[in-house]
Order: sequence, then C-alpha cells, then structure tokens
Amino acid sequence: MKFRNIKRHLREGFKNVFRNGWMSVASIAAVTVTLILVGAFLALMLNLNQMAENIEEDVEISVHIDRTADDAQIKVLGKQIEQIDQVDTVVFSSKEDELKNLIKSMGEEGKSWELFEQDNPLSHAFIVRAKHPNETETVASKIETFDSVDEVIYGKDVVKRLFEFNKYARTIGVVLIIGLVFTAIFLISNTIKLTIMARSREIGIMKLVGAANGFIRWPFFIEGMLLGVFGSLLPIAVIIGGYYYIDTNLSHQITFSFVELLPFNPFAWQLSLLIISIGAFIGIWGSVMSVRKFLRV
Repeated sequence: MKFRNIKRHLREGFKNVFRNGWMSVASIAAVTVTLILVGAFLALMLNLNQMAENIEEDVEISVHIDRTADDAQIKVLGKQIEQIDQVDTVVFSSKEDELKNLIKSMGEEGKSWELFEQDNPLSHAFIVRAKHPNETETVASKIETFDSVDEVIYGKDVVKRLFEFNKYARTIGVVLIIGLVFTAIFLISNTIKLTIMARSREIGIMKLVGAANGFIRWPFFIEGMLLGVFGSLLPIAVIIGGYYYIDTNLSHQITFSFVELLPFNPFAWQLSLLIISIGAFIGIWGSVMSVRKFLRV
C-alpha cells in the first residue's frame, strides 16, 4: 500500500468519525459502557486467578509416618515418595516440628499443647507437594500404598471442590467477557452499516471508476478502530483509578494470606493495553462485518 493511500485512509477514517456526529458518539458510548464491564471483569478475573493459583500452590500432602517405623524405614519411604513422577518436593518434618507447627497454628489455644512437649503424641511426617496441584490426589493415592505410612492427609473433598470451583469460575468469566465483546461488536457494526448506507451513492461511483474494494473499505476499518480506541479511554481511566484506590487503601486491610492483589505496576499497564486492544478489535471486527455485507466484497 502506497504512503499517500495510507494518509488518505487515515484522513477519511477520522473524517467519518466526526462526520457521523451523534452516531459516532452513541457507538463510543456503547463501547465505553461495554469496556467498563469487560475491564472490571478482567481485573476481577485476573486477581481471582492469582488467588486461585496461590491457594492451589498451598495444597500439600501430609504423610504421617507409622510410629513403629525406624530411621531406615523412614529413609526408604522418603526415597519412594521422591521417585513418584508427579512429586515436586518432599520435606521431612519431625514430630517435634509437627507439634511446634500445631501450637503456632492454633494461636492462644495452642498453648495447651505445650504440655505434650515432653511426651509428644504426634508422629514424624513428610510434607509433599505435587508438580501440578491437580495431581495431588494421584500422588496421595500412590503414597497410601507404601509401607510405613500411617495416614495421608490432603483434604481430599476440599481440594476436589476447590479445583472444580476454579475451573467453573474461569469458564463463566470468559463466557461473560466474550458475550460483552460481541455485544459491542454488534453495536459498532450497526453504526458502520448506517455510515455505508449514507454513502452508498458515493461508494457506487467509486466502484464505477474502478476503485478497488480494499481502497473503499480501509477508511471504514480505520473508523471502526478509532471508535473502539476512543471508547476504551474512559474505561481505562475508571478501572485503573478504581484499582489504584483499592490497592493503596484497602489491600492492607485484607487478612487472608491467599488474598493478594496483583501489584499495581505492571498490572495497570498490562490491563490498559488489553482494554485498548479489545476496543480496537471490537471496532475493526464490527467494520469487517458491515463492509462484507453491504459492499459484498
């Protein structure tokens, strides 16, 4: 494509945006509202995804060793666990460490367990993590078959429900975002259709004098892209401003260890680029749909 043609297409695309007046304003407003919702869902989804990953990373298997097992048997058991393909790390935890962790986890109530420091009723354990959290159940099932294992604890039902919830939450979020994006595409497509209909005579003359289809449709693509980009500016300001407020004023009030917001920088830049890209895609695709139908190219 020649440089002067690029300049012409850009000029015509900008002119079309302002030439259509209120129709362009309506399209930009529709994209703005849609992208505010999309941006909010994206920010929520990405943070929920991060929290889900944090929870999944904390999933571990506690292998309680039979109290009658001697040091040699414990060593053999550790080697067997390490040889499981899906296992990432294996850490030995003595019964003294297990008691200290129990006391610490129970807070004030844990002090009553200090009485058992001289006669510890707990057993040694291996703390095992799978390479992938969703392989936890498989690893636990294999460990249960080994000798010298007294009990394998990993919260079977809780872990299963957690993975299922994360899967459904991500799927629902993606479906909602796709639905909102297609709604915005439909709205912009209708605006471009009205533009093409209003200029049908001009387009017909251009085709009669031999103008190529690409030469005719490029300004409409640029117009759609501009409508999408302009419509993404306010959502970026609203979403990033809101996220900054939450990050600086509310994040420190969260007491749960797994609830951790993504850091404002670079998340703000990444989300802004994503929103503006979605806006441009919505505009261009809306134009493609309209131009194909009305210009029959």
